[in-house]
Amino acid sequence: MSYLLGVVLFALAILISVSLHEAGHLLTAKMFGMKVTKYFVGFGPTIWSFRRGETEYGLKGIPLGGFCKIVGMTPQDDDVEPGDESRVMWRYPVWKRTIVMAAGSITHFALALVTIWILAVSAGLPNPDFPTTDAQARQEPAVIQLSECVVPENAVRACTPADAASPAAQGQLRNGDRITSVNGTPINSYGDLLTTLRGLKPGDTAQIAYVRDGQSATTSTVLAQTQRPPLNDPNGAAAPVAALGVGLVPSTPTRVTYGPVGAFGATADFTGQLAVGTAQALQRLPQKVPALWTALTGGERDVDTPISVVGASRLGGEAVENNAWLVFFMLFVSLNFFIGVFNLLPLLPVDGGHIAIAWFERARSWVYARIGRTDPGRVDYLKLMPFTYVVILIGGAFTLLTIAADVVNPITLFSR
Repeated sequence: MSYLLGVVLFALAILISVSLHEAGHLLTAKMFGMKVTKYFVGFGPTIWSFRRGETEYGLKGIPLGGFCKIVGMTPQDDDVEPGDESRVMWRYPVWKRTIVMAAGSITHFALALVTIWILAVSAGLPNPDFPTTDAQARQEPAVIQLSECVVPENAVRACTPADAASPAAQGQLRNGDRITSVNGTPINSYGDLLTTLRGLKPGDTAQIAYVRDGQSATTSTVLAQTQRPPLNDPNGAAAPVAALGVGLVPSTPTRVTYGPVGAFGATADFTGQLAVGTAQALQRLPQKVPALWTALTGGERDVDTPISVVGASRLGGEAVENNAWLVFFMLFVSLNFFIGVFNLLPLLPVDGGHIAIAWFERARSWVYARIGRTDPGRVDYLKLMPFTYVVILIGGAFTLLTIAADVVNPITLFSR
């Protein structure tokens, strides 16, 4: 039940975000005096609506987004009523049209920023000093967390009855113990522990000195076997190595909370990292199509492949089911930021395409005026329709592929 509740809550959060996106267009268009005839949440048949002034507001039967109808977005629009010629959108200065078209993405960014700030002062944001690379982790003290088992292959998966028990657990080590030596070799860092274990063989007995609650002690255990690549070549071929069955407990906390003022700086830093990650994710999209197809046809799902609204809602359900509300809200932040950036791409039919054309027209008029030629006027959107259809076709196919993969072979964050 909690999983289903999470799915519904996340889907509702997405619907509200998209509705606010369209509200951004609505409010800025009205602010400048443009005529807005419709604002609806959802698509399909109208369930309920009312009219206020010249605009009809309402709710439609298919809750998959929303729309805002601004009269005369292009010179080719033929729905302009007599007397409204001066209020059509394309006649307004380019800076006003830019604000109206960008307002949707700005709304998504605002939702993300406000959520990040709230998280910064409540649950906390990821600690920038937390070790995120192997090199950083190896500099940490060898404070251990016991694994449930030793997986014999080089893979991350749940334990099975056939897997060897953790040698560290068999040696009565506990979570939070700091290992100080193995077979007499001093251990000053987690990297020292890994290097020393690689010098031993599966089946060897390890004499381990450790510190627990400020008290020194020793124990011994028989090392198990797993497969790992060389320490100096993470992409190298995996080979049998000795395993103690432990992981690292970093000395730095995973999250940091901030005061109301300090949270603004933390929000800016985190948003910068999010922007870089989003740009990199957009660049990788074409490369992920084969991986999505592999997942759809029965292969393993790559956790780095894109997800659809369906996949994001499922992850939201998992987060609620496991009481991981920070994950839920981070998904909300990431999705809003991604949608905001995507809508600014200079491609029709998204908002960024309209912005790009408006500024192209402005630049072209400026150039023609400087060289003494007649202003060529507005861009003919009808001539751009073939390119628009190509974008819609590619985007639609990619969306369907992603949704299908999220239904057949979804990404999961927690064991269910």
